[in-house]
Amino acid sequence: MTGLTQDLRYALRQLHKSPGFAAVAVVTLALGIGANTAIFSVVNGVLLRPLAFKDPDTLVRVWHVPPPASFPGMTRFSVSAANYFDWENQNHVFDRMAIYTYRGFALTEGDKPEQVAGCAATSGFFSTLGVQPILGRAFTPEEDQPGHSNVVVLSHRLWQEHFAANPAIVGQNINLDGQSYLVAGVMPATFQFPDFAQMWTPMAWTDKERAVRGEHHSVVIARLRPGVELKQAQAEMNTISSRLEQQYPADDKGWGALVVPLHEDMISDVRPALMLLLGAVGFVLLIACVNVANLVLARTFGRQKEIAIRTALGASSARVLRPILTEAVLLAVVGGALGLAYAQAAIRLIMAFLADKVPHTVEVGLDTKVLAFTAGISVATGILAGILPALRLTRGNVNQSLKQGLGRTDSDSSGHRTRRILVVSEVALSLMLLVGAGLLIRSFQKLHGVNPGFDSHSVLTMNAMVSNSKFPHPAEQAAFFEQVLGKVRTLPGVESAGVVDDIPLDNGGSHQPITIEGRPILPMSEQPEVDVRLASPGYMSALHIPILRGRDFSEQDIAARPKVVLISESMARQFWPGEDALGKRLTLTFSSDKVREVVGIVGDVKIDGLDQTRPSATLYTPLSQVSVPSTGGWSSFPMTLVVRSFSSPAGLTSAVSNAVHEVDREMPLRDIFTMDELVRNSLSQQRFDMLLLGAFSGLALLLAAVGIYSVLSYNVKRSVREIGIRLALGAQVRDVLRQVVMEGMKPALLGTALGVAGALALGRQLSSLIFEVKPTDPITFVAVTVLLALIAFLASLIPAYRAARVDPMTALRYE
Repeated sequence: MTGLTQDLRYALRQLHKSPGFAAVAVVTLALGIGANTAIFSVVNGVLLRPLAFKDPDTLVRVWHVPPPASFPGMTRFSVSAANYFDWENQNHVFDRMAIYTYRGFALTEGDKPEQVAGCAATSGFFSTLGVQPILGRAFTPEEDQPGHSNVVVLSHRLWQEHFAANPAIVGQNINLDGQSYLVAGVMPATFQFPDFAQMWTPMAWTDKERAVRGEHHSVVIARLRPGVELKQAQAEMNTISSRLEQQYPADDKGWGALVVPLHEDMISDVRPALMLLLGAVGFVLLIACVNVANLVLARTFGRQKEIAIRTALGASSARVLRPILTEAVLLAVVGGALGLAYAQAAIRLIMAFLADKVPHTVEVGLDTKVLAFTAGISVATGILAGILPALRLTRGNVNQSLKQGLGRTDSDSSGHRTRRILVVSEVALSLMLLVGAGLLIRSFQKLHGVNPGFDSHSVLTMNAMVSNSKFPHPAEQAAFFEQVLGKVRTLPGVESAGVVDDIPLDNGGSHQPITIEGRPILPMSEQPEVDVRLASPGYMSALHIPILRGRDFSEQDIAARPKVVLISESMARQFWPGEDALGKRLTLTFSSDKVREVVGIVGDVKIDGLDQTRPSATLYTPLSQVSVPSTGGWSSFPMTLVVRSFSSPAGLTSAVSNAVHEVDREMPLRDIFTMDELVRNSLSQQRFDMLLLGAFSGLALLLAAVGIYSVLSYNVKRSVREIGIRLALGAQVRDVLRQVVMEGMKPALLGTALGVAGALALGRQLSSLIFEVKPTDPITFVAVTVLLALIAFLASLIPAYRAARVDPMTALRYE
C-alpha cells in the first residue's frame, strides 16, 4: 500500500506537469467509457434484469405456429379459444395457464369521456404471473362466466389519474360502455402487463365462443412446473398440436405451437438493435484505448532516459511498470467518473427512442450493477491503455538509452513502428463503425423513398371506440359513423373523409381465410388468408389510394344490397393471374353465408410498415355491409376516422372532435395524429439505430483523426532538427509537406484496407436491420473510404504545415 500511495502521488505530479496531455486523455476516455455505460445501462435494464414477477424464469408465452402456405414468413400467431382450452386440459408441463386479449372501453366517469385500453383475461391470469392487487382482489373463476363479468381491476396509473388514488374506489361501481362495473382491486405501480392494459376484466366467454377454433385473437401465457425444461414443454406442445390436427383437420391442420420464455418474447424486437449498439460502443472504447495508449507511448518514450537510469540503479521491471500503469489507470478512473455525467443524459435520450419497444415496467438507470460495470471497464481500460507503452519501454536497451543526450530531439525509431500500428488499428475500427452507420443511413433513405400506397400529407386521423352496449348491432355502429362522416364532410377545409378499422402502418388488423367461387372448397386450415379491412365510402379518397379498375364503395352499398368488396392489385394477381378479377365472387369464411362480388381493384398499401416485403393481398369490405361472424358473437371495435384537409390537418382537430360529439357526446377519442406523424413514428426504430450508430461512428472518426494528428505532431516535434537540416540543405517546402502527409496517410490507408475487410466480415450482422441495401453495398464502402481518407489527410496537413514552417537556423540550435 505504501508503494501504491507513492505511485499515485507520483502520477498526480506528472499529470500536473502536463495538463494538456491529461485533459486530452481524460476526455477521450470519458467519451468511450460514458458511451459504454449508457448502452450497458439500457442492456442491463432491458435484456439482463429479470421481469418483476415471481419466479420469472418459469414464465413462458405460447403461440400458434400457422401453416406456411397460408401465412408465408410468419412463425407466431394468436391463439383461438378452443385450442387454448385443449392445451390447458391436455398438457402436463404447465403449472398454470391463462389467455388474454385486447378489449377497449369508454370510461364515462367525469365530464370528458375517454377511451381506455382494457385487457380481457381468464381468471388465472394474475395467479399465473404471480402478482396480487395492492388494494382489493382479483376477479374470481365465478366472475369469469357470462352474466357475472361486470368486474374490473384497475391499473395503478389509471387509479391515480382518474380516481385521485382514492382507496375507497374498491367496492364501488364505475361506468364503462354505459354499464356498471364493480371495481374489485388496484394493481401495484410496478405491474403493467400487457403494456397496453389500463384495466383488466374477466374474459367471460360463452359456450359458443369457447368452441371457436378457427378465429385467432388471443395470447397465452403459462408457468412451467418445477423441474420442467423449455424443451420438454415444447415437445409436449408439439404432441398436443399433432393430436388436435388429427381430431380437427378442418381447423387445425398445419397449425403448431411455439413455447418462448416470456422475457425473451417481450424484448425480441429491440434485442438486435441493442446488441448492435453494445458492439459499436465496444469499438469506440477500443479506439479510445488505442488513442490514449498512443499518447502514453509518446509520453513514456520522452522519459526513456529517466527509466534507463532507474533500471541501471536496480529497479525491477515491475517497479518500472507500476508508475506508468498507475498513471494510465488514474486517467481512466477520472475519465470514467466524467463519463457517468453524460451517460445519464444519453440514457434518457435512448429510452425516449425505445419507449414503445420495451416493456413499460423496465427501469433503466445507474444502479449498483452499472456502477460496478463502469468501475470495472475504467480500470480495465486504464490497464489496456498503459500496458503496451509500459511493456514496450521495459524492453528497451538500457545502455543505448543511457548514451542518448538530454535534448528534446532524441528520437526513438523503435517506438515509431508501435505508434503506427496503433493508428492502423483505430482507423480500421473506425471504418468498420462508419460502414455500419453508412448502411443504416442508406437503408433509412430507401425507406423514406418507399411508396406506401397512399398520400400521407394533409391527413388527420383519430380513433373512436364505439360501445357494444350502446350499439349492440353492426348496423347501428355503421349508422353512427355515417352520421359522423356526414357532419365532418361539411366542415370548412375538409376535402374528404372516411373510416377504417385498422390504419396502414399500424402493424395490426385482421387476417381471414377466404374461398373463391367456382373452386374446390378446402378445409379452413388450408384456405388462403388475406388482410381484411372494414372501410367506409370516402376512405380511399381520403388517403388517395388509387382505384385502378372498377369503382369505389358508394352510399348504395348497404346491408340490403348485394355484398361487394374491393381488393388490392396484389390480391388480384395472386388469385386471378392472367384474368380480370372484376366481377369475380368470393366468400369470407367467418361470414360464409355472404357471397361477395369484386367491384373494384385498388392500389397496394403497406399494411405492416414501410419495410414490408410480403405482397399486400388485401380485401376491403364496406362498413354498411358488415355482418355478425358465423363462428361467434358480435363485439365492439375501434374505428379510425381519416380526414383529408385542404390545408394543415392539425387545425381541424377541434372541429372534427366536435362533429363526433354532436352525434354522441360520450364518444371518447384518442390517438389523434396526422398521417405524416404516423409515417414518421413507423420509422422510429430505424431512425434510432441510424442516429445512435451514426453518433458513435462520428465519435470514432473524431478519435481516429485526433490519433493521426497526435502521432504526426509528436513525430514532427521529435524531428525538428532533421527537418531543419533538410531545409538548410535545399529541400523545398513541398518536399517536407509531402513527407509528413505521406507519413500520416500510410497507416491510415493500411487501416482503411483492414477496416474494409473487417466490415465485409461483419456485414451479415446488419442484414436484419437494413432494407433493400446489401451488407456489401459498394456506394457505402466507397463513400466511407473516401471520407476516412479525407479526414486522415486533413489531420496530417496541420502537422505538415507546422513542419514546413520550421526555421533552419532555429532548428540547428534546437539541441
